[in-house]
Amino acid sequence: MPGDTVDSYFVCATPRTGSSLLLGLLESTGVAGRPQAYFRSPDESAWADRWQLPRTADGGFDYADFVRAALAEGRTDNGVFGAKLMWGTLDELVARLASVHPDLAGDDVALLDRAFGRTRFVFLRRDDVLAQAVSWLRAEQTGAWFVGGNGEISGDAGNGRAPCFDAGGIRHLLETIAEHNAAWEAWFDRWGIRPHPVRYEELVGDMAATTRGILDFLGLDAPAAGHPIVARHQRQADDLNRQWIARYRGEAADG
Repeated sequence: MPGDTVDSYFVCATPRTGSSLLLGLLESTGVAGRPQAYFRSPDESAWADRWQLPRTADGGFDYADFVRAALAEGRTDNGVFGAKLMWGTLDELVARLASVHPDLAGDDVALLDRAFGRTRFVFLRRDDVLAQAVSWLRAEQTGAWFVGGNGEISGDAGNGRAPCFDAGGIRHLLETIAEHNAAWEAWFDRWGIRPHPVRYEELVGDMAATTRGILDFLGLDAPAAGHPIVARHQRQADDLNRQWIARYRGEAADG
């Protein structure tokens, strides 16, 4: 229940729902941790290098060490930790935690609570899934997932490739978004979790109010006067996104 103390929270999302924007806003409060995508498997080795974790003979690292380092990195002075999970990342995280805490294998919530303390969940989604799919495709093609930020491990450099309209790719991502949103909802239902819902459209409409709503859900006091809630990421959508959306709709209408 809101008002109770919380140790950790996860922003649960699908790509291109404004999750990086939201993480930056939450970090700017100074009371909601320093949330990042710490547990995205392609980036874990880079995080481990940043944290100078000891390596095993095969180049790996102890996952308990990794979690401890993530907690140290992602906590604010009040002890609150935040992180982002995309669908798919959750299963990977739970599987790795089960190797650390085998007595809790099969109990996702117990594993998360053991590792992260009293944990809550924010569910971020986007009403305009076509705009989401177009943005996702463009990011996949160009390698530019965000502009701005504060210490992310990857996703802002880009690959120099020009984006190219792909109706089949957009259609595939529309299906993926629906599947992943449904999977999140099924997971919440299975474990009796009532996440705090956030819509991308309300986030960009009033970033400060949306952020304060999350703080209230987490039982955290809003930042003091003189400590503004500020965005650390820049909007990426432009005329090309709008052109692709119109073209996709036109081709779909033509059959």
